[in-house]
Amino acid sequence: MAVFPWHSRNRNYKAEFASCRLEAVPLEFGDYHPLKPITVTESKTKKVNRKGSTSSTSSSSSSSVVDPLSSVLDGTDPLSMFAATADPAALAAAMDSSRRKRDRDDNSVVGSDFEPWTNKRGEILARYTTTEKLSINLFMGSEKGKAGTATLAMSEKVRTRLEELDDFEEGSQKELLNLTQQDYVNRIEELNQSLKDAWASDQKVKALKIVIQCSKLLSDTSVIQFYPSKFVLITDILDTFGKLVYERIFSMCVDSRSVLPDHFSPENANDTAKETCLNWFFKIASIRELIPRFYVEASILKCNKFLSKTGISECLPRLTCMIRGIGDPLVSVYARAYLCRVGMEVAPHLKETLNKNFFDFLLTFKQIHGDTVQNQLVVQGVELPSYLPLYPPAMDWIFQCISYHAPEALLTEMMERCKKLGNNALLLNSVMSAFRAEFIATRSMDFIGMIKECDESGFPKHLLFRSLGLNLALADPPESDRLQILNEAWKVITKLKNPQDYINCAEVWVEYTCKHFTLQLIIKKVIAHFHDFSVLFSVEKFLPFLDMFQKESVRVEVCKCIMDAFIKHQQEPTKDPVILNALLHVCKTMHDSVNALTLEDEKRMLSYLINGFIKMVSFGRDFEQQLSFYVESRSMFCNLEPVLVQLIHSVNRLAMETRKVMKGNHSRKTAAFVRACVAYCFITIPSLAGIFTRLNLYLHSGQVALANQCLSQADAFFKAAISLVPEVPKMINIDGKMRPSESFLLEFLCNFFSTLLIVPDHPEHGVLFLVRELLNVIQDYTWEDNSDEKIRIYTCVLHLLSAMSQETYLYHIDKVDSNDSLYGGDSKFLAENNKLCETVMAQILEHLKTLAKDEALKRQSSLGLSFFNSILAHGDLRNNKLNQLSVNLWHLAQRHGCADTRTMVKTLEYIKKQSKQPDMTHLTELALRLPLQTRT
Repeated sequence: MAVFPWHSRNRNYKAEFASCRLEAVPLEFGDYHPLKPITVTESKTKKVNRKGSTSSTSSSSSSSVVDPLSSVLDGTDPLSMFAATADPAALAAAMDSSRRKRDRDDNSVVGSDFEPWTNKRGEILARYTTTEKLSINLFMGSEKGKAGTATLAMSEKVRTRLEELDDFEEGSQKELLNLTQQDYVNRIEELNQSLKDAWASDQKVKALKIVIQCSKLLSDTSVIQFYPSKFVLITDILDTFGKLVYERIFSMCVDSRSVLPDHFSPENANDTAKETCLNWFFKIASIRELIPRFYVEASILKCNKFLSKTGISECLPRLTCMIRGIGDPLVSVYARAYLCRVGMEVAPHLKETLNKNFFDFLLTFKQIHGDTVQNQLVVQGVELPSYLPLYPPAMDWIFQCISYHAPEALLTEMMERCKKLGNNALLLNSVMSAFRAEFIATRSMDFIGMIKECDESGFPKHLLFRSLGLNLALADPPESDRLQILNEAWKVITKLKNPQDYINCAEVWVEYTCKHFTLQLIIKKVIAHFHDFSVLFSVEKFLPFLDMFQKESVRVEVCKCIMDAFIKHQQEPTKDPVILNALLHVCKTMHDSVNALTLEDEKRMLSYLINGFIKMVSFGRDFEQQLSFYVESRSMFCNLEPVLVQLIHSVNRLAMETRKVMKGNHSRKTAAFVRACVAYCFITIPSLAGIFTRLNLYLHSGQVALANQCLSQADAFFKAAISLVPEVPKMINIDGKMRPSESFLLEFLCNFFSTLLIVPDHPEHGVLFLVRELLNVIQDYTWEDNSDEKIRIYTCVLHLLSAMSQETYLYHIDKVDSNDSLYGGDSKFLAENNKLCETVMAQILEHLKTLAKDEALKRQSSLGLSFFNSILAHGDLRNNKLNQLSVNLWHLAQRHGCADTRTMVKTLEYIKKQSKQPDMTHLTELALRLPLQTRT
């Protein structure tokens, strides 16, 4: 490859700055105001048939005021509305889609904060067990009339299937006796599988028979302690059935032309799907017994979506009223729980139905103490304290559905209804378990009053206090009530004779006590209301009080609270020795808690608090005392890297402030102090772990040293940074993720080059010795394959060397003579500079040559155009060889059709514009030699 000599063009920076300024345009304020409505001219174009050789258009324009934000309120965006204006049907469709989305968002209110039924299922099965023998009645049906129905008409098929259901209910039955609990569970699982198998083999009537058979089991309370678990098992089968029916009908609405969306309206469902859906509801309506008819219809409640928009809202109240026909209060409350569960899945916004279920239950709640239930308990040998705990799973679920996103006023209503029922303990417990802890906590004293008036028969008061305590662990009661609440609860807890009951309650209220009545809380209250830290730390017993916290984690938390309060409330920087000594002790306690197991988030928090303290310490113009404080802090907080980084930045600022304040006074003493600051940074930086942290601090500290005329110290920082570059790893950890480091290295080196422009050469070293050392390091660094970062760095070096060849540099540092002053445009210096430029150019061109492969042509085009722009900006294109190189690069960028045409056009326009400048007329000829290739 031919060698191209480099010739930098002379730059007149002042003239370039002037040419880049924005042109001032006079503004007539009478015609413009930033809040004045914008008038938009709308052009309507009617297109005619394009077929043929001619076309015609008709246009009309009208002025209208358009508010681009007005459509935000109805959910549409300005662009989609604009696109739809040409088609009224499209506009209507867009608005309807927006309306449907809005309706869907309003209805879909059940979020991740609603605990699903699946979370409660396992707990119920584990808690409600029995050792008694169980039984299952299997209704087998008769075999009469089983003749083939394949040839029957559709109406006859329907009649036959209904007769099969009647036959099923009237047929023989088989009772499986003496089943253990596990046998019972296994049998229910077999029925669930039989349901799936029957459905898969297209035996829909058999599947319905199985569901009816299982639903009937929910009317049996012969082994009453097992009823909640039986409910869970049976409703699993009902859920399976409901899902199968819904998916079957949904699939009928899907054909090769369209797919029914998840959120659809009945109009989207075809006639076949609707007819099938009606058939299912007709079949279920023919079930004679109330309980199976209720449960089976509730299981397919969602299918009403195929029939009517109001189907679900109409069915839920009717099913709620059906439950009134169930005489057993335990059976009825679980039926209501199932209806609430299905209702929350398909129509969570219909809160009125949920509330109606609860209010109906309250009206029948007194049946629990009626003769029928009491006689049943006597027969089974079950005591009331064992019977009442069967209700909470159903009641808690109903309350959870009712209280979800419910207003606080609903809790007040619930409490009033509970009072009217004599503050029944079971109801009160469910209320406290369901509503938000914040609501309960604010009414703690009201609940305690209601608990006192409760009848303890069947549901002891200590369980109510335990439920109240669980809420108070999550939310704080009014501060004025906290002690009285504890006293009232502890009166009941201390009287418990059963050790297990005592432990169950005490563990909850011990947490409440520790939360609101601790030494730690005392500290928090003191610093929350007292912000004169000088007086606070002067208290003789304050710091010894901190030593009373034996547990390190608690002591650290207290220290964090103190530091957080200091950072928030200390208004002015301080040098008060009382404050400094106290807070150094506090910060040291936090720092010494750090070990190998400390999480990074905790380290960041501790560093933030300690850095906040360091920033608030100021000794004014006593710079030596300030530096002594930083030295002491470095020794105390050496394990937290962010603190060390903060200290280095603080010392650098101190050095700059010292030079600024002491300018012209005590120059020798000031220079010595600045060197001490520089030495502090030079010693501290190597102890940091982050390699880019070290690189940037070396650069920043070198800049500070240079600004303070400490040239040898600045050279030391820059040499240290150069020697550190080879240690940069290929991948670095950023926020817990490994990322390539080359882009970060490129950013650092570009900043470094900007600084090297004004760094004067050392008299004992060669010309541009720092630039040469850095180029050697870049050359030897192992770059990633298929990476162009090295060439981008070389391009930046070329810019630096071009700037160094100018007679006067773009910027300087006060009282520091850069190379433009030292060499004064010396020909030998310029020759060395040009040699370096030629070496860098050769590296760039060699790399471009290696990219002549199919997979790398786009990179070659991009880099070629970038190098062309560098030559255009910094090179003297009056030199024929450099001019020819630029032309070659222009053709290279377009050779394989990979160039960005728009960029090429703008570049050529810029060249033509620049050629009109008095000293740039030579660009006119260049522009003629730069053709634009068209893609065909």
